[in-house]
Amino acid sequence: MAKQVKLAVERRDASGRAAVRKLKARGVVPAVVYGGKEKPEPLQVLRRDVSVMLSHASGENILVELEIAGENATRTALVQEVQHSPVGGDVLHIDFHAVSMDEKIEADVPLEPVGTANGVKNFGGLLEQSLRALTVSCLPRDLPDKITVDVSNLNIGDSIHVRDIKLPNGVAAKVQPELTVFSVLAPIVEEEPVVPEAEAAAAGPEVIKEKKEEGEGAAPAASAPAAPAKEKEQKK
Repeated sequence: MAKQVKLAVERRDASGRAAVRKLKARGVVPAVVYGGKEKPEPLQVLRRDVSVMLSHASGENILVELEIAGENATRTALVQEVQHSPVGGDVLHIDFHAVSMDEKIEADVPLEPVGTANGVKNFGGLLEQSLRALTVSCLPRDLPDKITVDVSNLNIGDSIHVRDIKLPNGVAAKVQPELTVFSVLAPIVEEEPVVPEAEAAAAGPEVIKEKKEEGEGAAPAASAPAAPAKEKEQKK
C-alpha cells in the first residue's frame, strides 16, 4: 500500500518569479494543495524535507499528511506532480491533491511483471507489455504502490488481460476488463531472400572461361602432299 509520510509545510504569501527566486536561495520549494472542499492553498516546504519524502517513497503514489505550521489540524494529500529543473534536477514545485480518508479516489498504479514467461525462457519468445499502469479506484489507505503480475506460466501466444489480474482487497480497476496487459510473441526469424525462379533462369549458369596458352589445342597443320615421283628416264 502507498506509504503515508508526514511533511511539515508553511503557508506561502508571496508569489511571482522574484519571490520564487528568494525561496530557492533559502533552500525552500514552493508548493500548492488543491482539491477537496477547500480552496487551493499556496504552501512552501524545505528542500531537504522534500528529498527525505521522495527517498521514502516506494512507488509513484505518495500519500502525505501535511502538517501546516501554526495549525493543529493536518491535511491528507497525494503528491500529484513534482516539477524538476532540466539542469541539475532540483525540485522546482510540488502539487498536492487533497483527499479524504473515507472517500474513494482514482489513481494510476504501475504494473510490474514477475517471473520469466515459459514461452520466453524455453522457446525464445518475446514478452510484450501493452499496459504500463492501471487506473484503480479505492480508499486512500488501500492505494497500492504497484501491482505485480506473475507471467511465468505464459507460453507463446498466451496473454493476460485486466480481468485476469488479482487486485488487493478494496481496489477495483477502472478500465475495460478485456484490455491486454502482457502477452508472449513468437520469436522473429530472419529468412534469407529468395531469388524468383524467372530471374534465376534468365541469369543462366555461370560459365568460367580460361585463356588457353598459346598453341595449346591448336589443330594440327595439314601435311604437305608428297612430291610426285620423277618420271623414269626415257629409254634411250
